[in-house]
Amino acid sequence: MRAAQYIDQVLDNPTAAQKLVDDTEKAILERLNFAESFEPYPSTKQREYPYYRIYVHNCTVFYVVIDGVMEVLREAMAMGADNGILVTDRVLGGADTWATSQTIAGALRNLDYDLIITGRQAIDGDTAQVGPQISEHLGLPVISYAQKIREVNEAEKYIVVERQYDDRYHVVKAQLPCLLTALAELNEPRYMTPGGIFDAYDAEITTWGRKDLKDVDDSNLGLAGSPTQIAKASDKVRKGKGVMMTAETAEEGVEYIMDKLLTKHVI
Repeated sequence: MRAAQYIDQVLDNPTAAQKLVDDTEKAILERLNFAESFEPYPSTKQREYPYYRIYVHNCTVFYVVIDGVMEVLREAMAMGADNGILVTDRVLGGADTWATSQTIAGALRNLDYDLIITGRQAIDGDTAQVGPQISEHLGLPVISYAQKIREVNEAEKYIVVERQYDDRYHVVKAQLPCLLTALAELNEPRYMTPGGIFDAYDAEITTWGRKDLKDVDDSNLGLAGSPTQIAKASDKVRKGKGVMMTAETAEEGVEYIMDKLLTKHVI
């Protein structure tokens, strides 16, 4: 089975987001000055590669960024991916979920694949839209919130997956090729080996730009193709230290709590 996985970077600095909305054009460039981290959900999914090793003989990871940073792809390859493709072009900068998914879909049209794996959602936007949007652009079935792969039948071209809900899971069967958005529960993380690190940093990484994207209009790419515009971004307000009290009896504690709830009109 041939698999393609999409990985992403997000800002490490929690105060950086506000600076990025002050000036749209400046934001595209200014983001490069902030520390970034490997997206937790996709990276957990990437470290689950030994699980997919049962089925996958060729795994390609995609990384979309507006400047030529290779470290994230090399980290993924050190964890077990076979190939890495960096999709980078200034015209792709400032993309929202719609433009990002259009970019990835355009890149994936260059490959033959049986399974596309993305993370559940980004931790900066928290939209969980890019994975399902990619499947829609490519006309593929999607199984989101995948917590376990039960079966892959390459002869009959189908996959059986457990899809997580709040208090249960559904067992879903889909025809291949299809797209999964992966949860951390899908498998235990895999860590890089020294040999894998050396091989990854010696490996050649393919770089694609706008001209390599298939069947994508310029009107759907980058800032100009992004219908979503951030008006304001802010950190969560930190809560102060709560009130602590020690009750002599359980009844006294209950009376104190009930009084506080009544005072604040909670009950």
